[in-house]
Amino acid sequence: MPAPRLRTAAVAACLALAAGLLGACGDRPPAAPRPPAVATSAADAGGMAALTAAARKEGALNTIALPRDWAGYGALIDGFEKKYGIDVTVENPDGTSQDEVDALKEHRRDGSAPDVIDVGGTFAPAAARQNLLAPYEVVPYDDIPEDQKDPRARWYNNYGGYVSIGCDARRVKTCPSTFADLRKPEYKGQVSLNGDPTKSGSAFAGVYAAALANGGSFDDIRPGVDFFADLSESGNFIPVESTPATIEQGRTPISIDWDFLNLGYAEEFRRKGADVDWRTAIPFDGSFAQYYAQGINKNAPHPAAARLWQEYLFSPEGQNLRLAAYARPVLMESMEENGTLDKAAAEKLPTVEGTPTFPTEAQQEKAARTVDRSWARAVSP
Repeated sequence: MPAPRLRTAAVAACLALAAGLLGACGDRPPAAPRPPAVATSAADAGGMAALTAAARKEGALNTIALPRDWAGYGALIDGFEKKYGIDVTVENPDGTSQDEVDALKEHRRDGSAPDVIDVGGTFAPAAARQNLLAPYEVVPYDDIPEDQKDPRARWYNNYGGYVSIGCDARRVKTCPSTFADLRKPEYKGQVSLNGDPTKSGSAFAGVYAAALANGGSFDDIRPGVDFFADLSESGNFIPVESTPATIEQGRTPISIDWDFLNLGYAEEFRRKGADVDWRTAIPFDGSFAQYYAQGINKNAPHPAAARLWQEYLFSPEGQNLRLAAYARPVLMESMEENGTLDKAAAEKLPTVEGTPTFPTEAQQEKAARTVDRSWARAVSP
């Protein structure tokens, strides 16, 4: 899932410097630095050193729905806290993308709102349309593909993956590798999603992938909904949110989820000696890839820390921590070109065929409306 080549030599040099110490690119202060709450770049805030000092003075960062086993967030949070001495709190770690957007609105004035969000699919553009996000250009903003960011810099994608099928080979005789396989009677009571697709970006992607595998398209997600309706009617699909705990308990032996999560779960189970043989397949009949977006709360209680967090996530250190957790960094190609990519970690990514394409914002919105209207009815007992 590489990013197009958009980087100039000068900015590439900045990223190389940032591999050792986040900063040099934004350190020339403007004539009149602006407060972090309204700064639209590090330079606008007086340079990276000034932004860092302001963030350290705030001393805290509010986040939401960031499980430690999701796309390297455990290492990212630990790394950010150690590097800057800023305490990171995570509210509702297992929350959904919709929970994150709701929290921006519900806690807008009380100081407990999340400073930043990490959401999938349609959720970032929706938050931007509701005027909930602040415009801010991270240092490597120009290197982010045009179709992976908001033209007004209110959100931008940071990492992504492919929809995959995870399976516990100790509980399933023959693990499925395609969506067509999931229709087989032998998988009765075994197939799950990571949440409700009306609220969860990963579950929504699973429905989109199923649509592509069953005659649908980016413009038509209905075959994906129908696919899960059929699985529900046959008893193959179970309405249980798949998590490492439900997998280990044997409740969700087959899980449609992002490849970076399924691969990470397998590593976690091996490390702890769990009675699980978790295997991951990327279905060729429903290949679907997508990124997750970052955004800054327009009313962030800690505006400097929020902006510094974004710089950290898009720095070579942050992007390589994503890669170490099997998530594909949005800056992967430019980092490979400027020598900051962790090549050993990149080589561990599963091989996929072809170049991924992505639904447009309008297509995703249309798909979301279809799922919102029909999902509950399709999978109800």
